Amino acid sequence: MLEGWKNPPHGLPMLMDRAYEGDETRQLVLDLGFVPVVPPKSNRKHPWNYDRDLYKRRNEVERLFRRLKGYRRIFSRFDKLDIMFRAFLNFALIADMIKC
Repeated sequence: MLEGWKNPPHGLPMLMDRAYEGDETRQLVLDLGFVPVVPPKSNRKHPWNYDRDLYKRRNEVERLFRRLKGYRRIFSRFDKLDIMFRAFLNFALIADMIKC
């Protein structure tokens, strides 16, 4: 079971990369109580259904992290205090939101 989770939430989607679409990984996610959201490879004999819209949103999160890595201060973690790191992270997110 997951460390620190007494009652893991059941039925929540777990967005996974296509590289993790293997049977063992999907079964582990199901055993933990999550719903795997990963597209099957095209050569699967028995493909499964998945939430396509939710999987597309996964890419938005990956692009956000890529844009945040452009801020060297976040990427290198120059700040010694957690509150300063969090403050600059909030600043970077607001700046990113204004740009879009």
